[in-house]
Amino acid sequence: MISSEERTALAERIHEALGQVIDPEIHRPITELDMVDTVEVDEDGVASVRVLLTIEGCPMRDRIEKDTAEAAASVPGLTEVRVDTGAMTEEQRRALTARLREGRRAIPFNDPSSLTRVLAISSGKGGVGKSSVTANLAAAMAADGLHVGVLDADIHGFSIPGMFGITAQPTKVSDLLMPPEAYGVKVMSIGMFVPPGQAVVWRGPKMHRAIEQFASDVYWGDLDVLLLDLPPGTGDVAISVAQLLPRAEMVVVTTPQPSAATVAERVGSLAESVEQDVIGVVENMSWLDLPDGTRTELFGSGGGQRVAASLAGHVRHPVPVLGQVPLDPRLREGADEGVPVVIRDPRSAAAAALREIARTLARRPRGLAGRKLSLSVS
Repeated sequence: MISSEERTALAERIHEALGQVIDPEIHRPITELDMVDTVEVDEDGVASVRVLLTIEGCPMRDRIEKDTAEAAASVPGLTEVRVDTGAMTEEQRRALTARLREGRRAIPFNDPSSLTRVLAISSGKGGVGKSSVTANLAAAMAADGLHVGVLDADIHGFSIPGMFGITAQPTKVSDLLMPPEAYGVKVMSIGMFVPPGQAVVWRGPKMHRAIEQFASDVYWGDLDVLLLDLPPGTGDVAISVAQLLPRAEMVVVTTPQPSAATVAERVGSLAESVEQDVIGVVENMSWLDLPDGTRTELFGSGGGQRVAASLAGHVRHPVPVLGQVPLDPRLREGADEGVPVVIRDPRSAAAAALREIARTLARRPRGLAGRKLSLSVS
């Protein structure tokens, strides 16, 4: 028989232990999110824990129940642990949403205190492999331990969900969206809301609003890097990104052929007009490795260097070629299968090149512009 005082002490220790249970979507302790409704211990040492899920039919229910039971069972002195789940009320969800927003509805990446680097992956034309480069850079950075997100800004030609094998819709908590995650990368795309085969027929203002919502109404958490997969060209979306995320830095993807390089150079004039920086060029499809060990340059050569030199004239500082990615069937196969090549075939030449580009970008420090530093004067 356990006394009332002992039961109270056990319940307190259980609640403390539940602080180690992390919500799989929000990535914060369930105690911090007020998801622990009740913790009780009866005279026989049986603990009953009730957890409130953010929504009815939460897809992470089984995992949360399992993690909660294991954490509670780690407390000595219990004979049994029972976990029950319910759902938050609308009022509780609104309170949670307000807490996650920390009182702000603005785009968090624009806050002076934000250390998230925003990289806009762009190209002058379609068909240069911009989306596959974006997906693989993100997966490579996540594999190296960074907190990474991808915002698919290619509203009309979205392909990022498929490249990560994501088929589920985001979980909605009040008016806040929890981005699905694959290979350690949080992903958000209009493609998660569109039935297969259906086109998105939107004009500029609606696309602008969609990108704004994805930046402000999605709980990204504390990211090291947010990558934006821009549509090709210098149209409405590229201008919207410059307005909505003015701290975004541009990475331009091109191929070696002169025609693609000429088109990619136009990105420089856009960067100049919207005062956005260009930090590097990725040359994709640079060559094909043949079985005899030689290389053939199917699309010519020199396109990356030409684009970099042209962009440097627009932004008035050197623009490096971050890397050259060879043609590799495994890169295409990984995209089709929903597994980035840096995960699927990490030893392939394309994966090696993409990992090195990702590490070069990651070595650039997170910004401190506008951040308040704690100073003391003695």
